[in-house]
Amino acid sequence: MLEYDELRLKLEGLQPQIEELAAAIGLEGLQQELDELQQRASAPNFWNDMENSSKVLQRTRQIENKIGAYTALKDQCEDALTMVEIANEEGDLSVLDEVKASVEKIETDLENEKLSTLLTGEYDANNAILTFHAGAGGTESQDWAQMLYRMYTRWSDRHGFKYRILDYLEGDEAGLKSASIMVEGLNAYGFLKSEAGVHRLVRVSPFDAAGRRHTSFSSLDVMPELSDDVEVEINEEDIRMEVYRSSGAGGQKVNKTSSAVRLIHIPTGIVVSCQNERSQFQNRDMCMKMLRAKLVEIKEREHLEKISDIRGDHSAIAWGSQIRSYVFMPYTMVKDHRTSFETGNIQAVMDGDLDGFINAYLKASSLGELNKQ
Repeated sequence: MLEYDELRLKLEGLQPQIEELAAAIGLEGLQQELDELQQRASAPNFWNDMENSSKVLQRTRQIENKIGAYTALKDQCEDALTMVEIANEEGDLSVLDEVKASVEKIETDLENEKLSTLLTGEYDANNAILTFHAGAGGTESQDWAQMLYRMYTRWSDRHGFKYRILDYLEGDEAGLKSASIMVEGLNAYGFLKSEAGVHRLVRVSPFDAAGRRHTSFSSLDVMPELSDDVEVEINEEDIRMEVYRSSGAGGQKVNKTSSAVRLIHIPTGIVVSCQNERSQFQNRDMCMKMLRAKLVEIKEREHLEKISDIRGDHSAIAWGSQIRSYVFMPYTMVKDHRTSFETGNIQAVMDGDLDGFINAYLKASSLGELNKQ
């Protein structure tokens, strides 16, 4: 049948690309390294050096994730090809839509795996913590911050990543003042780290009765979730804790007691908050995890030797430089100022179609072509 013949040819064309991917990620070398790491982990004196053992376990998880993702992709392609052949022989059109969806997923996953070969950072494979902040401008900027929040949760959905709310502070009239979410999935931080910075919106404001054009700014901060075995030295006397009453996002049911926690790191001025857990202690634990991640992210970005080298003026980096403009009026255009990648389909972007921007950044970064902000 013609439909199945086309799908078969497409899958057969993907198989060589999958084999090339094995070479690109160094599959054979990864397997050898994994065997060596597992042998080291089984040694009697492995836990005598906690710092070294933590690094071994972290590297082991990263390699297992890479091998697992490749193996799953290869198996999906083989399974889909088998299904196509069987359905074609039996003339069964009832599974055609299912097979088409499977092929589309394989194509998407393959492209993502190709891009993942560009992710070489120590924490790129980790989950990502996203924090949104509305800029100056009141309701207009708060509405823009919520639009960004929706855009990134849609992106997460499109890629099969899960996300959960850590903190959400609603705007005075609309939108949000600030929010934090955890995006969970392999390479979440590697893909999303390029999105950190200030996002600029130009549009006719729906909150302006005169119909004037407004420019608004909101920022996105992106941090890797760190495993517990990553040691970060934070002095308790450098932390001030505040508690407040939780407030839900969009009617979300949360604990209405004063269980929400805000931590201020006094030396740097970094502020993190969490309200999604049931108890004050759980929220404080999550805040500490976010603070550790933020300090490590700044240390890595600024190429500092020690966490203690971070000073208060670095906290402004959370706002960063303007990285992208979203123009709704007088024309429609989204342009990244670092890579010059742009698109006129602004609605698709707001619905989470960010792959073009992320891919352009990763490719430019790997070639060293990014301009300094």
